[in-house]
Amino acid sequence: FNPISISKNLKHGKPVNSSDTVYFAVTDSQGNACSFIFSNYTGFGTAAIPNNCGFTLHNRGSNFILEEGHPNCIQPGKRPYHTIIPSMITNENGDLLACYGVMGGFMQPQGHLQVLMNMVHYHMNVQAALDAPRFCIDASYGNSTDDNIPSEVLLEDGISEEVIEKLKSYGHHVRLVKGVHRSIFGRGQIIAKIDNDENQLVWTAGSDPRADGHATGY
Repeated sequence: FNPISISKNLKHGKPVNSSDTVYFAVTDSQGNACSFIFSNYTGFGTAAIPNNCGFTLHNRGSNFILEEGHPNCIQPGKRPYHTIIPSMITNENGDLLACYGVMGGFMQPQGHLQVLMNMVHYHMNVQAALDAPRFCIDASYGNSTDDNIPSEVLLEDGISEEVIEKLKSYGHHVRLVKGVHRSIFGRGQIIAKIDNDENQLVWTAGSDPRADGHATGY
């Protein structure tokens, strides 16, 4: 912006005209927890409203494939492949350790795994686990089964140049993603239990900086 000169090629913003998946996690002082994710798929889903109900039915059937022999090929009585994953982490005794979710289309299972590894294997706190840069293997919505079409590996800004060059040397098709476009790597929320020397139940929460979520206590 130059206050004494005309701006050239001014790009106007676009109003938000679409919605997206919603996720929230809730815990209480008794140790109860809820991991909740909601997505009708494509706006109003099927736009079909059950009698006497105030919601529309989802449209996940649009993810079926007509390619015979494909694992997700449409068949009678079959549920479609989808990525809605409300998650909880428990220990070997079944005690709850954390509830979390990562929104973001076909990035969701990849995001879940990366956030989980950050917490369990790299011992990050919940916010650091969400903040850490991610990778995404072919997050497009294509249904191609052509093995001759290579998957693109998207890498979030913050991943080292050494890692990027190493992946390229292995033959991967790599693309670095920066700025607001990083939303392709998903948006997560976490509430986790932390150790306390006084044997008290203490929760800690984190919210993904790639979205407009918020972590709060009450």
